[in-house]
Amino acid sequence: MFRKLLRAKLHQARVTFTDVNYHGSVTIDTRLLAAAGLRPNEAVLIADCENGNRFETYIIPGEAGSGVIGINGAAARLTRVGNRVIIMAFDWVNESEIDSHKARVLILNQSNTITEQIDHPSRLPMA
Repeated sequence: MFRKLLRAKLHQARVTFTDVNYHGSVTIDTRLLAAAGLRPNEAVLIADCENGNRFETYIIPGEAGSGVIGINGAAARLTRVGNRVIIMAFDWVNESEIDSHKARVLILNQSNTITEQIDHPSRLPMA
């Protein structure tokens, strides 16, 4: 049996641009991608903290160090520049791998700079 577990999260990222005319995806600063362990073309779920919209898209790399978080294509209609979003990627994990699995969470500030990194284990705490 497999379980779908959080693998990576960019928490409270700020949308820096939207482009409804682009053919789709989310543009993310490559330094953030590397720190979170995310890859170009990887599917991600995005939740907008301001309006509650949730949508799935895929990653394209943005300029390193720019802090860019750009929502492209039809999804650009679901958010606005300055909105806080949570960007999440998931893994399908075999039962035997769960205890060694960790989710990497990056807490970002208003400039999309990492202020904190948390690695959340998927193992149940011992009672």
